[in-house]
This record gives sequence, structure tokens and C-alpha cells, in this order.
Amino acid sequence: MAEVVGWLVLIVGLLVSVALHELGHMIPAKRFGVRVSEYFVGFGPKIWSRKGKETEYGLKAIPLGGYVRLIGMIPPADRVKPVRGTGRVARLIADTREASVEEIPEGQDHRAFYHLTWWRKAIVMFGGPVVNLIIGVLLFTGVLFAMGTAGDPTLTVRSVSECVTAVDQVECTADDPVAPAAAAGLEAGDTITAVDGTAVSTWEDFTSYVAARPDQEIILTVERAGDELELAITPALRERYVFEDDYTVATDAAGDPVTEEVGFVGLSPVTPTEHSLGAGLEYTGYVFTATVDAVAHLPSKVYDVALAATGAEERGTDSLMSVVGVGRVAGEISAADVDGYGIGGKVADMLMLLGSLNIALFAFNMIPLVPLDGGHIASAFWQGIKNGWARLRGLPRPAPVDVARMMPVAYGVFALLLAMGAILIYADIVAPVSVV
Repeated sequence: MAEVVGWLVLIVGLLVSVALHELGHMIPAKRFGVRVSEYFVGFGPKIWSRKGKETEYGLKAIPLGGYVRLIGMIPPADRVKPVRGTGRVARLIADTREASVEEIPEGQDHRAFYHLTWWRKAIVMFGGPVVNLIIGVLLFTGVLFAMGTAGDPTLTVRSVSECVTAVDQVECTADDPVAPAAAAGLEAGDTITAVDGTAVSTWEDFTSYVAARPDQEIILTVERAGDELELAITPALRERYVFEDDYTVATDAAGDPVTEEVGFVGLSPVTPTEHSLGAGLEYTGYVFTATVDAVAHLPSKVYDVALAATGAEERGTDSLMSVVGVGRVAGEISAADVDGYGIGGKVADMLMLLGSLNIALFAFNMIPLVPLDGGHIASAFWQGIKNGWARLRGLPRPAPVDVARMMPVAYGVFALLLAMGAILIYADIVAPVSVV
């Protein structure tokens, strides 16, 4: 049941995200007077549609995106400089321009998109991605506020370890030595107030002090049921992983995990659960930064995925994924059988995954290349620069930016996206990412 609910949350959430993205384009376009002939969620064969006053709304069979058709995205030939040449590129530009002009109903040219001022064009094209950004923020904020986030650990003991385990060991064995905290008589509920007579105020202060003193006896002052006790304890020497600032395990030049030897007593702190609206914004910033980094290094990221698909290297959990990979991850989360991890937890994880996908859609769509929204935004700003330069020189307003000339680039980008998608889908089949 939990698996079905999780899948439904993800699928419905993606369809709603796509629908809202397209509304982000359509609403300002109509507000600025542009005629919108179609609004569809999905691609391929038409499943259902309804004709409004001037817009056809509907669903199509392949739920991998959506679109709105704004008439007159490309200016007619008499409004721009002529394209020189008669080759394939010139023919492609001419055909694209002709198809765009044919979409404009008779007497409706004044409602064509190309007539908009540059800043209105930017608003229309930015509307879709910004909706995805807002969805991500709202999902992160809602889930983290409802479920709560871990606050700073306190100096109150939550649990006491039974033994000293190796770095990759979870369960105790008969050969493992007793944990120093257990040997010293520490109990859950004890609150540490001082170490060697010096007051401590944070768990980090305490663990740093202990880590630096393996095999050295120290005196812990603890409060237990209103009484103050002093307990002698000798931290054991234990190996642990070294972590980077982003909480990933540090590796050496050979790619092996880096470890260090520290003092260990075997205590876990009580960590309060906090419900803060700011947690969603903070997490959005973290996801956005990671996503922008992935987009900035897209070629190398895809190359790493290709190597993983051939077995040349391991595929990391932070690897790029296709819709197939996202589906696999969703399935793992939904099917996870962990005590205390019921439908509520799985739905929350699905919503967080959906939030991350919306942030990814925002960042990816902002790449300044057509046919992505970012390419149209870039052309709108270029129009603004041209207009401003003409005003400074006292010249007439220049012709609209000729988007048709960008069609060869658009087809090239589209081909690269198809190739990248094929690589990611293949890798998600033969070398899938696992998060459970």
C-alpha cells in the first residue's frame, strides 16, 4: 500500500508541476494580450481536450512534459533582416518562420508574441521556471515544517553504546571491548555538565575534548535525577571516517576513504526536533547550489555516467538520473521496509524528491540556449540591450530579435538532449543508482 501511495504522489506531483509550469507561461502571456492557441500536459497522441474561447486545453499520452503554443513567437520576414544564403540552414530558418506565421489567425497579428516589449517577453518565459522554483520551496518548507528537522544535539545522553566497534561495523560481537561509557556507568538521561572540572556548553565541545584524549582518563561531571555525579572514564582509541564540509566521506588520491584515530566513549546525545519555516529556504539553497553545480559540469557528469554504464567506475548516489532512474529511486523509497517508516514518511520523502525535481527543472530551464526557456529569456534581454543602445544613439527602435536564426542551435541542443537522455536511461537500466 505504501509503495502505491508513494508512486501516486510522485506521478501526480510531476504532472501537476508540469501543468503549473505551463500556466506560468500562459497566464502572463494572456495578460499581455498574446493569443495562446494550445495548452497541453504531455506529448504524443491526444487523450482528452476541451476548446475554450480561443485556447484548446488537454492531456496527451506521454507524461514527460507539456507546452503552451504562443502565436507569433518568430517575427515574419518583413520585420527582420533578410537571411543570406540558400543552403539547408537558410531553408530551416525559412520553414520555421513560415510555420510560425501560419499559426497567426487572420487579423490577429497584433497579438503575436514577437510584438511584446523585451521585458514582457522575459516575464512570460521566466514564468514557467519560477513556478518550479516556488513549488520546490513550498514542498521543502511544508515537509520540513511538518516533519521537523534535527536541532543541535544537547548534552543529555540518549543512549549508551555496548561496545567499541570497527569503522564499518554496526553490530557488537563477543570479541569487541566494552564501550568506555558503559564501563563507567553512564546512563540514558544523564546530562553532562563538565569535563575534568571545566564546564561544557555544547555537544561539539564535549566530543572534541574526548576525541583528543584517547587512552587518557578524564572525569565527567553529570547530572542524574537531580544529583551531581563524577565518573572516571578512559576514551578508547577508535578509527573513524573524515568528512568534508558537505558531509561526504573524504577520499585520498586513490579514491579510498580517509580515516583518523580519535578518542571514543560510546555516547549518543538527545537531539531535539525543530519546526521552522526557515528550514525549507535553507534546504532550497542547498539543493539549488548542488543543482547549479551539476548543470555547470553537465558534460563531465554525463561522461561519468557513461563510464559507470560501461562498468569502468562505480556510480555514485549523486549521479545524474533520467526519469527511469528517478522512478527506480521512488520505487526503492516506496518499498523500503524500515521500522517506524510508514506511509507518512514515504510520502514525505516523495514530496522532497518532487521538490528536488522542481528545483532541477528551474535550473535546467534557465540554461541560456534555445529551445530552453533560458534561451528565450536571453534573446529578450538582448533585445533590451539593442533597444537601449539605439535610444542612446538617437536611432529608431531596432527590429525584433530573430529567433528563427537560432533554430540550428535549437536543433543541435535538442539532439544533445536526446543523446544525453539515451545515455542516462541506459545507465539507469544497467547501473542504477541505489539510495536504500
